[in-house]
Amino acid sequence: MAFRRLLPSLWREHAVPAGQEGDHPFSALQQEMNRVFDDFFQGTAFAPFPAAGGRAGGFHPSVDVKEGAKEIVVHAELPGMEEKDVELFLEESALVLKGEKKFEKEDKGEGYHTIERSYGAFQRVIPLPREIDLNKAQARFKNGVLTVTLPKLEQAKAKGKKISIQSA
Repeated sequence: MAFRRLLPSLWREHAVPAGQEGDHPFSALQQEMNRVFDDFFQGTAFAPFPAAGGRAGGFHPSVDVKEGAKEIVVHAELPGMEEKDVELFLEESALVLKGEKKFEKEDKGEGYHTIERSYGAFQRVIPLPREIDLNKAQARFKNGVLTVTLPKLEQAKAKGKKISIQSA
């Protein structure tokens, strides 16, 4: 019964508690099958699950968005990339960040020759309020970090009203 596996005091000697896969006879087979499928689909759009710590389909940069009273600032971490690898589009309702990360390393020596290649395309769409001044937007790229500054329109800065809270 499945309930017996939940209580250690009811385990029999041959029963395997949940979570101890290494003791189960089919554990090694399951792990090998997972590895085969992960290796086969890795780097394709059909990957069933993202690789550990990554996302399916390629590189996915980290993005921080901070909104202040006068502007919205977006920081995107793009390690190993240059500004020529990145495209930035500003629309009325969104900031679109697209790019490609390519890497190739070749190593030759006596008796060996290795080539490593990796590729990752990405696109991030960051929704924005309509009160952005599209003409005054600025972007800087330094040390693998893209910083986009999006000033708010004057009418957006004036919006908002503080509401006082009264005790009952």
